[in-house]
Amino acid sequence: MSTAIVTGQPVPGSSLENDLRSLGFDVRVAADPAAAETLLAAAPAGDRVALVDARFVGHRHALRLGLTDPRFPLSAIPGAVTAQPEARQAMTRAVARETSAGGGTALAVDCLADRIVTSLDSDGCEVHEPDLGSLVAAVPADPQARNEARQAVAAVDDEAVRLKSAVKSRDGFFTTFFISPYSRYIARWCARHGLTPNQVTTASLLTALVAAGCAATGTRGGFVAAGVLLIASFVLDCTDGQLARYALKYSTLGAWLDATFDRAKEYAYYAGLALGAARGGDDVWALALGAMILQTCRHVVDFSFNEANHDATANTSPTAALSDKLDSVGWTVWARRMIVLPIGERWALIAVLTAATTPRITFCVLLVGCALAATYTTAGRVLRSVTRRATRTDRAAQALADLADNGPLAALVARVTRARLGAPLLVALAGTAVLAVSLFSGVTWAPVAGAVVYAVTSGQALYRPLKGVLDWLVPPFFRAAEYGTVLILASKAGVNGALPAAFGLVAAVAYHHYDTVYRIRGNAGAPPAWLVRVIGGHEGRTLLVTVLAAVLTASQFTVALTVLAVVVALVVLVESIRFWVSAGAPAVHDEGEPA
Repeated sequence: MSTAIVTGQPVPGSSLENDLRSLGFDVRVAADPAAAETLLAAAPAGDRVALVDARFVGHRHALRLGLTDPRFPLSAIPGAVTAQPEARQAMTRAVARETSAGGGTALAVDCLADRIVTSLDSDGCEVHEPDLGSLVAAVPADPQARNEARQAVAAVDDEAVRLKSAVKSRDGFFTTFFISPYSRYIARWCARHGLTPNQVTTASLLTALVAAGCAATGTRGGFVAAGVLLIASFVLDCTDGQLARYALKYSTLGAWLDATFDRAKEYAYYAGLALGAARGGDDVWALALGAMILQTCRHVVDFSFNEANHDATANTSPTAALSDKLDSVGWTVWARRMIVLPIGERWALIAVLTAATTPRITFCVLLVGCALAATYTTAGRVLRSVTRRATRTDRAAQALADLADNGPLAALVARVTRARLGAPLLVALAGTAVLAVSLFSGVTWAPVAGAVVYAVTSGQALYRPLKGVLDWLVPPFFRAAEYGTVLILASKAGVNGALPAAFGLVAAVAYHHYDTVYRIRGNAGAPPAWLVRVIGGHEGRTLLVTVLAAVLTASQFTVALTVLAVVVALVVLVESIRFWVSAGAPAVHDEGEPA
């Protein structure tokens, strides 16, 4: 429950108290600042508390934006301020100070809530003030101003504004023009029927899993149904975020579900397509695994680049300036959003190809499209980096080190070796190149030797902070090396089940890497060190897989990959679930790049 304290004498004809009750507040009235301080102290400790000026005139959605968003401890709009339990002490101090300054007996002519915001700012507290756009939120000083404010409220349909703001301002072409025009109304229907974003997210996952099951039948009817259901799953995927924005129902669990289910749905669908192809006598598991690896590495490039630069100082670039200029030319915006093949365009492509062609054609087209998109985005980020004058922070360097996922073996190498081999990126690139050459050498133990060199260079690559111009490429190189090793060795095994087992292992490890990304995005830090030690780090897993391939028969290697996949999946899932449902996890909603 939340408590709203309305300060001052109620205004005849005002709908303020009813609006607050409709937003879930228990309304109390305070005639003066002293009474407001008393009511604030009496409110249950676990309640969100809001102070609202009785003269407030504005849209109900303005109150919703200012007073109910769970992501911000302190939030305010003109005439109203709110504090969640963790910020109650700061608000209490500010109210006490204002009450003492005003004598505590009569409400000042100016707005108490606005004075509280000023006082909180002077204390160094961060108060979120949402962008209201065309919505009205005001505290009129006289009847004429009140009448003008009411006319302004009547002139703007806050429900239309609410629906529009439920849609991301930056999204892909397919999502913007083929999904959002109607999915926002589905989101509103869900809100009015009491459905939560998490329930819609789960429905999207289940729909995608059914789609994967249909694809796994290997029949033309199954492929058509799979394509239709994949689009339906994407509609629900858009709806859950729009519902969260429409109803301001952001949650810790929702952040985790929204962040990870997209990848789970897509990669499960890849597996379904591969199973369906196998039923028809076509083995495309290598293509399915290659598509997953390419897509994951693309995301790591995006994540690493953004983490390296989002808080950099003196962060200017002629390339970025050119991109900003192109944003003013409408068609270039959509062309550049489509060429990166975001989730909407990618899933639409997969759905149409599934229904109309074969799994092999689907994967081949997907690989070519993703490869072109990866080349475009990576080249652009490299160009921005080499032309950018930026000083990267310690936080950015730590984030890149966490994304690298070095394990105990690399840490041991870094401690015991005195010689430093060179710049982090060059060392990582050299180690990856040696590992790649060894995998194709044809000598049984060559991959093991290559993995040893790779482990040594992994430790060397992180001997100093990753603050170089292109050091953000180190984590993507490590991801490509580990995943590629599993793919190549499973392909060389040449027995049924090796590639599906490799698919499962890469999926489990990729989940761990995505989980790391979203923890960092939520300012919650990397996964615990014990987890990285238990699952070996990227270099430890790479070395283990090469040793298993060298000492075991092909059939035994397949079993070993399966066991390793199960162990890694269980460990990372248990820890991830524990973290994301715990009270300490960040209550945020991913509003980042269209994945």
